[in-house]
Amino acid sequence: MKRGLQVVLGILTLIPFGFGLINFFLGAGFHLPSECVTPRIDSHIRFQFTWFFGLGLITWWMIPNIERHTALFRIIALTMFVGGIGRLVSMYVIGIPDAQIVAATILELAFPLLILWQNAIAHSTSKSKSRNL
Repeated sequence: MKRGLQVVLGILTLIPFGFGLINFFLGAGFHLPSECVTPRIDSHIRFQFTWFFGLGLITWWMIPNIERHTALFRIIALTMFVGGIGRLVSMYVIGIPDAQIVAATILELAFPLLILWQNAIAHSTSKSKSRNL
């Protein structure tokens, strides 16, 4: 059960790593035609996606001992979930984006399930430790 969550998190973490690096180096030009890119938008995108990269680093740091990092994991997972809610608001207000963004939204909205999975692992680990005492 623990190994499965570790593998899923390892794979999911490739997303913020990859997009973090791409957007750091390519900036707003990765998303917009060059005539639409302003210094403000480019600066914001490069900064924002550095946070994605950092999120990936933090998650990879947690993976080996995922059962011990319940609070941090919940903060990250709930932040991802709220980000998915933000995307839903955008879809309602602005319209449906491309399929990649819709897929990202679905993943983000599923993050509470990962909280339940991690919680089960943390509880089973604490129970096995108390039995060994």
